[in-house]
Amino acid sequence: MEKEVLMKIPLLDLKRDWQEIKEEVEAGWREVTFSMQLLNGKNLLAFEKEAALYFGTKFAHGVGSGTEALWLALIACGIGPGDEVILQANAFAADVEAIKWAGARPVLVDIQEKDFGPDPEKIRAAVTPRTRALMVVHLYGHPLEMEPLLELADQHGLILIEDASHAHGAEYRGRKVGTFGKVGCFSCGVVKNLNALGDAGLVITDDPEIAHRLKYLRVHGQVHKNDHHFYGFNARLDELQAVVLRARLKRLDTKNKRRREIARRYQQALSDIKGLHLPPEEDEIKKPVFHRYVVRTSRRDELKAYLKERGIGTGIYYPVPLHLQPAWKAEGYPTYKLPVSERIAQEILAIPLFPEMEEIEIEEVCAAIRAFFKI
Repeated sequence: MEKEVLMKIPLLDLKRDWQEIKEEVEAGWREVTFSMQLLNGKNLLAFEKEAALYFGTKFAHGVGSGTEALWLALIACGIGPGDEVILQANAFAADVEAIKWAGARPVLVDIQEKDFGPDPEKIRAAVTPRTRALMVVHLYGHPLEMEPLLELADQHGLILIEDASHAHGAEYRGRKVGTFGKVGCFSCGVVKNLNALGDAGLVITDDPEIAHRLKYLRVHGQVHKNDHHFYGFNARLDELQAVVLRARLKRLDTKNKRRREIARRYQQALSDIKGLHLPPEEDEIKKPVFHRYVVRTSRRDELKAYLKERGIGTGIYYPVPLHLQPAWKAEGYPTYKLPVSERIAQEILAIPLFPEMEEIEIEEVCAAIRAFFKI
């Protein structure tokens, strides 16, 4: 008896999207390599203008990675030794790294299930006289409910920094996330919705003083050649990646629209399954961009194994909360009990969702999940 040939459905397929922009990008690269202005050239300047226009901010600065975006944002806002920064426990390690290397101390809080964001009441309880900033993460492309967070920041005099690395183009009440706080930070790494062909990042702000520091922190504080006004870092976005990001940015809204369409297909096909929790839907207030389509089930590991057997890729973002990571313990940071974060970390599973998915692939993913739950 012949073995059944399974359809291979990856969690993400970068090759499909590349074909759409290949000629445009390679033409741009030829111009860059002809001029050999590989840094601080016309493509970086153009991308920054285009990004500022897209997000509706006064300033946008390209940097070398999302981690650098977070790190430079904290430093530009004056966060340093002796300061505390509150952060949700289900974020990525880069958020803690940025806080640590800025010289501040991370303080973790538990999350709420409805949007995977920090619980405002937990934030309120965590504020001390040393608290200077609140860093929030729009996880998986879902906009957080911003009013309680803005109210807390205003009430306690906190600098609000948004990590919107999963949420390029997501909107809350008609306004793009990343524009609510003092600074918005984005990774533009290879798997993001707005993705380069290597490491890249973006920082946006309306504050001219912070923008000035961000602009020059990334180039050793060098305002003019050999004229260093302060000490900074090497955290530049190069011309080759700027070419890629310009091409991607033009298509971002179209790609995000397709992501929402696929998410609606999943919602329609999977919403009746008991024991399977689906992510927040789009509504008139929140417009997500579904960087990941993350479901939750107490049978996560079984489902993951079942889908793997059927050739369907999955991912877990993130399996270990920040306070349980070896690096956190090695730093001697406090021990926490954060039950919601810990439980959800055991339940989350990302299933395939990328704009170039074919209808037959979407149908196969839905059929496989329904078969697992015997629906």
